Amino acid sequence: MRHHNNTRKFGRDKTQKRALLNSLALNLIVREKIKTTEPKAKELRPFIEKLVTRAKANTPAGRRTIAAKLSNKGREVKKLFDVIAPKYADKKGGYTRVLKLGARKSDGAKMAVIEFV
Repeated sequence: MRHHNNTRKFGRDKTQKRALLNSLALNLIVREKIKTTEPKAKELRPFIEKLVTRAKANTPAGRRTIAAKLSNKGREVKKLFDVIAPKYADKKGGYTRVLKLGARKSDGAKMAVIEFV
């Protein structure tokens, strides 16, 4: 039974999964809209929403925490704090949306687009 096992594993261990989410989050911050598989998009949503919520406070400690989570990518952290977070200053949550697409032609995987609202 899988009680209290809410996160997806994606056939990876903990560090590989963290690297996957980190990479997806960086791409979402840079492009503001990415196309990926539906389970990856659904797993990315809470990860990126927590980052945006922390970025809204705009504290030095929050900046350090987010930089550590995003592997010290300065340009992306700066964009998150200076461009993305101010857009959602008056919003409590729900910064991203997942739009479902059809199945991928090659392997039939369910695809989705995740984007900032």
